[in-house]
Amino acid sequence: MPNNEADLLAATDAVAKDVIANHAVEVDAQARFPAESVAALKAAGLCGLVSAPEVGGHGATPTTASKVIERIARECGSTAMVMTMHYCGTAVLERHGSEAVRKAAASGEHLSTLAFSEAGSRSQFWAPTSTARSDGGSFVLDAHKSWVTSAHHAAAYVWSSKPVAGDGLSTLWLVPRDAAGLDIVGNYAGLGLRGNDSSPVKAQGVTLPESARLGGDGDGFATMMDTVLPLFSVLNASCSLGLLQGAVDGTITHVSGTKFAHDGNALRDLPTIRNYVARMRIETDMVSALLRDTTAAMEAGREDTMLRVLQSKAAAGESATRVLDLAMRVCGGAGYRKDVGVERRFRDGRAAGIMAPTTDVLYDFIGKAVTGMDLF
Repeated sequence: MPNNEADLLAATDAVAKDVIANHAVEVDAQARFPAESVAALKAAGLCGLVSAPEVGGHGATPTTASKVIERIARECGSTAMVMTMHYCGTAVLERHGSEAVRKAAASGEHLSTLAFSEAGSRSQFWAPTSTARSDGGSFVLDAHKSWVTSAHHAAAYVWSSKPVAGDGLSTLWLVPRDAAGLDIVGNYAGLGLRGNDSSPVKAQGVTLPESARLGGDGDGFATMMDTVLPLFSVLNASCSLGLLQGAVDGTITHVSGTKFAHDGNALRDLPTIRNYVARMRIETDMVSALLRDTTAAMEAGREDTMLRVLQSKAAAGESATRVLDLAMRVCGGAGYRKDVGVERRFRDGRAAGIMAPTTDVLYDFIGKAVTGMDLF
């Protein structure tokens, strides 16, 4: 199994080229879970990317995790989002889960995900409306989760609820996908990320033992802010960056190889086309530079870490929308074809702006941070 960053990235690249790229179009067209790609990542040992070495993982840094997601997203946004949620869920399990579930997550036997989003709290995922109540020695959960990635395929959900009795905004639980009283409501049929298996999940009287609680009652908000938000924001930005890289590469290939029949000139011989491609490349590289500085800040414990975390997701999401608009414009009619891959990335890239915290919420947070206000 790979151990250092170079080996991990080489393993990711091999899976991306040999498996993920070969299934990306089909996954999107059929809106089906990228089972082959996830299985290949598991076989390569990459499900344990952020898990600790003592449970069979690699203990990868945020920089390495970001690069892995970016490489996957170049080929398939859906697979990148499934793995993003697995890594975020696994990070919570590393902090609060049992040794057995941590080992299972590291091996890939336990595919993890987050169940934070709710119809009632909308993008303010840190304030769930779902409930948990004590019933003797057990706890009973009721909820309407609006979006759960890998809903039909995850082994269990890292789940948020109001506290049972403690102070704070939330409590976290590990809820098995097959728990009695849990209902996955339909299949995902969205504009983009069509293979990420994101569906609403309802809980009606789901009974759990106390051991299913992840951390203390009322401590969920702290885990969300300290563990989930930084990693999710960076990996979500990495998804956007991978989509940008894939779109830029595809656009360059198209304008370099497509010629006018009457004079033999390629599309790239037009100054307007070169202008657009230059803008795409510049903005993509700007996102990459900000993202690399963000992960460096996380690893160094810099004072500006949270600001960079918020900026990276907002910037990457906005750039994905702008650059992929340009890619569609430059590629013209060819951009609409499935085989070129631009329109798929165009659709996938729009998800970043509405995934909590949304870009508009992030702008508010960033504005508060730089003007000296508290975020909450």
